[in-house]
Amino acid sequence: MTITLHAQPYDLSANGFYFSSAEEYADKVRNVKNAYGDVVEEFEIQFIDGEELDCTFAKAIGISQANVARFLELVEDLEDWKKINLIIAVGEIGYDFDPCNESDHDDIELYRVDNMRELAEQFVEEGLFGDIPERLQFYIDYDAIARDLAFDYSEIEIAGERLIYRAC
Repeated sequence: MTITLHAQPYDLSANGFYFSSAEEYADKVRNVKNAYGDVVEEFEIQFIDGEELDCTFAKAIGISQANVARFLELVEDLEDWKKINLIIAVGEIGYDFDPCNESDHDDIELYRVDNMRELAEQFVEEGLFGDIPERLQFYIDYDAIARDLAFDYSEIEIAGERLIYRAC
C-alpha cells in the first residue's frame, strides 16, 4: 500500500501539499509560497493514509521535515518485526530515533501473546522453571507467575496486535 503524507505549512497564508515519496516532497516543497510571495520553509508532516503499522511507526519516531525522507525509505525497506522493535524502542522505552541508523534493538525481547498469563504458561511449557513432573503441573499458579512477570515485562498493542516485551 502506498503511504500518503501531507506537508502542512506553519505559515497560515500558504497551502500545503500531499506526497508519497521523498522525491515528490523535494519537488513540491521548493515551490510553496505564502500569500506574500515568500518561500515557505517550515512544515508539519502529517500521516494521512497507509498501513496501521506505518502510522504507528510515524507517531513513534515523530515524523518531521528532518526525517521524512528516511521514514519513507525505512517504511519500504524494513520488515514488520523491525518496525515493531523501533516503535517499542523509541515510542515506549525512550531511545532516540537516529535517522542514519536503524538498529535492530536486539535488547528487546518480544512475545506474541495476548496477556501475561499466556506468557507464564509459555515459560512453564518451555521449561524456564525446570522440569516439572506432570502430576504437579495442575498445581502451578499461572496467575501468580503472571503478576511476577509484570514487574519486568510490559504489554502493548501495535496495529491491532497484542504483544508483550521486555527491554534487557
